[in-house]
Amino acid sequence: MIDQQREPISTGQPAWKSPVALSLLLHGLIVVVALAGWRWTSPVEEPVPRSISARLITSQPPVQQPEPAPVPEPEPEPEPEEDPKEAEAERKAAEERARQERERERQAEQERQLAKEREAQQREAQAAKQKQEEQTRQKADAEAKERVRQKAEEERKRQQAEEQRKQQEAAAKAAEEQRRKQEEAERRRQQEAEAKRQAEAKREAEAKRREAERRLREQQLEALADSARESEEAARRQAEAEASARARNSQMLTDSQRYQALIRERLKNGWYMPSSATGELTATLRITLLPTGELSSVELVRGSGNTAFDNSALSAVRGVNRYPVPSERDTFEKYFRQFTIEFNPERLR
Repeated sequence: MIDQQREPISTGQPAWKSPVALSLLLHGLIVVVALAGWRWTSPVEEPVPRSISARLITSQPPVQQPEPAPVPEPEPEPEPEEDPKEAEAERKAAEERARQERERERQAEQERQLAKEREAQQREAQAAKQKQEEQTRQKADAEAKERVRQKAEEERKRQQAEEQRKQQEAAAKAAEEQRRKQEEAERRRQQEAEAKRQAEAKREAEAKRREAERRLREQQLEALADSARESEEAARRQAEAEASARARNSQMLTDSQRYQALIRERLKNGWYMPSSATGELTATLRITLLPTGELSSVELVRGSGNTAFDNSALSAVRGVNRYPVPSERDTFEKYFRQFTIEFNPERLR
């Protein structure tokens, strides 16, 4: 007995109006409302920012720095009962747990939905397989009947063809004999004409060969002379190009060193180090500029281990409105399109 396969029922509704989608949407809204309500009932007091005044001491002549504006003393506030950082960490941990729980629920729902879809696909595949088998059987019966009919038709045609073949063979034999005689006469005529043509071609080829040898000798002599002239000209052009390239590279290197010094000076003037900076801290940044001198991007390649120190270096790079760059396109592309720079309290290179 073959189990009847149930056909999937389509309700005609969009996928987002299905019960599963509505259930997922409702669960998400409940989780969001719960998290928002918990956050509203647990306010976290932000700590009062403290101002830090720092001064950069270098071996260069002191640069007049604008005096910082006086910072008003913050009003004393009651000490919070709990550490704001711990409360913030607990809040983030709770949010992360809630997010993970939502993600687990979403994955479980997806797995259930996939299982249902796989079951429906298996039922459809079974029904399609049975239908295909029935069609295959019917097709095989029809093909068997067609083969029997075709075999009888082919036998009748074969007999007619056999009779026609015998008649055609007799006519073809007579025509072949006539054609053979004509081909033999034509072949003898072509052989005689070919012999005459080959003799004439041989004489012409010999005359052309001698003329070609003469022209070849003349061309070889001219080529040797041209080659000598081209070699001398190429050597001269190569020497001039090498001298020009050396001069250009030297000029580009000189320009790059001058503009690099200007860039370091701009960064040094705009760098405000935190009070925790020490001589052992070094941050390496990769700077990308536009041909206009504007900053395209800055990336921290290797940090110093001190977040405040790294952020101060990044702020110094972003604080320069326009970097001094050479107007020469090749020099800019080679040295200033992208370069790295190290920030250290004792040096900037």
